[in-house]
Amino acid sequence: METLNWIDWAVLCFTLIAIVAYGTYQTRGSRNVQDYLKGGNTSKWWTIGLSVMATQASAITFLSTPGQAFNDGMGFVQFYFGLPIAMVVICMVFIPLYHRLKVYTAYEFLENRFDLKTRTLTAILFLIQRGLAAGITIFAPAIILSVVLKWDLLTLNIVIGLLVIIYTVSGGTRAVNVTQKHQMVIIFVGMLVAFFLIVSKLPQDITFSKALDIAGASGKMEVLDFSFNLNNRYTFWSGIIGGTFLMLSYFGTDQSQVQRYLSGKSVKEMQLGLIFNGLLKIPMQFFILFVGIMVFVFYQFNEAPVNFNPTATEVVLQSKYADEYKTLQAEQTAIFNDKQNIIKSFLNSDNPDASKYIALANEANDELRKEARDLIDKASESENIKIESNDKDYVFIHFILNNLPRGLIGLLLAVILSAAMSSTASELNALGSTTTIDLYKRNTSKKTEEEMVKASRWFTFAWGIIAIGVACVANLAENLIQLVNIIGSIFYGNVLGVFLLAFFFKFVKGNAVFIGALLTQIIVIALYLLDLNEVINLPFLWLNFVGCAIVISISCIIQILIPNDKSIRS
Repeated sequence: METLNWIDWAVLCFTLIAIVAYGTYQTRGSRNVQDYLKGGNTSKWWTIGLSVMATQASAITFLSTPGQAFNDGMGFVQFYFGLPIAMVVICMVFIPLYHRLKVYTAYEFLENRFDLKTRTLTAILFLIQRGLAAGITIFAPAIILSVVLKWDLLTLNIVIGLLVIIYTVSGGTRAVNVTQKHQMVIIFVGMLVAFFLIVSKLPQDITFSKALDIAGASGKMEVLDFSFNLNNRYTFWSGIIGGTFLMLSYFGTDQSQVQRYLSGKSVKEMQLGLIFNGLLKIPMQFFILFVGIMVFVFYQFNEAPVNFNPTATEVVLQSKYADEYKTLQAEQTAIFNDKQNIIKSFLNSDNPDASKYIALANEANDELRKEARDLIDKASESENIKIESNDKDYVFIHFILNNLPRGLIGLLLAVILSAAMSSTASELNALGSTTTIDLYKRNTSKKTEEEMVKASRWFTFAWGIIAIGVACVANLAENLIQLVNIIGSIFYGNVLGVFLLAFFFKFVKGNAVFIGALLTQIIVIALYLLDLNEVINLPFLWLNFVGCAIVISISCIIQILIPNDKSIRS
């Protein structure tokens, strides 16, 4: 894998330093709580929309999503089908209520509706899941870039974390919003450049239309799956049902997103910002997945490594399994050479069965890659070192480093790090705000505005250190973008159910909800562990719907059994 030269380093460093410096300078000296936590309520709809998108589009999106498409095709886009539905509901129900109550966090509303302990419980659930997710959003680019830059992983975790802490602690919500606009511009430009370069690097006789034909014959263009098969993780129904509940909870109750639109100038600006996100998000994810498809087509004409993680390859080639691994590499070369003739026949329509042979060749190649991962795992175990054999998250970065011109490599790395910084900044900002407002302020004597801002800064700094700590002990999952969504799905359904009880089940009161939420969280974690150990089959997306349904059901039953519960606020 190629190393960076001075041009790439210059582009990368200039971009990152400029973002941090600009965000810190533009928002220095925030001493007012409203200004620090809600950006002074000055954000326009396009700032809100871009900030919301930047918060969700972490580095994981740009590292993992192309690799997801490379391996499994376009089906992952179904995960986002519930997003527009969720945006409409939040605009109609959540935003007007939050604005009317003038809340700083989503969980303040729950004390008004139920009681302090319910507010505290939901805030703590948010802090747990978002604190873990913040660590993953630092760890994700660090583990990939450590291979690229030849830096120690621990050092990279600290560098990325500290860069984010600098401007997030300094400027609060407005610093996050200001920097995210520029980060999203860099991200869009970088991904567009990458896409056109990939297409330009295909053989001259391979038009864009032919590239699509090859991807289709390989089964990569199957977007919609209307089956009810729970073995398929991403289907139309899991996206519409599970995805809607996940997005409702994420955008409606997760403070890292709520804080983005609470900074809006008015209800209309907040609503327009979310609608903008709802309209643009699915096309954006489709495009990022499509970049992965074009990378797949590129490697139909340019031989790929049997495993994209260069460190894993180095380890296995220095182990006792080296000969077996070299045999797999030779077999993959043979499959690649055979596939050139099959593709040529397919494009010339010489053989009506050519598309079937392309699919069979890719299946054989996938089996070789699986065997390679098994050998890497054995080598890692025998050498007593920890090496990730699953290479989905290395596919796109491998292509960038080995095929893009100098300067553009630095730009694409800046895209990845910008995305990491933008999502992590939102998370730290929200973690600090929630800790300050829902725990510190609510359980201490009244403080001055300046003292509250100071406390929020310290809490944000502390969560930044915790996130770096989580990143330093994290482990690469099957796919990083799935890992973050799994963490969210374990908690989101329960929290969303509590909010829906507050909105629509007026007879349910505080004690019933508190007990119901505690029991539900235990049940959902148990269901996830049972699925993880293959005792049951319940894809993680469905946990959002199941958790929401369970907490509503349990709370209603408890309320009926204890009708004299008085713990409710008007």
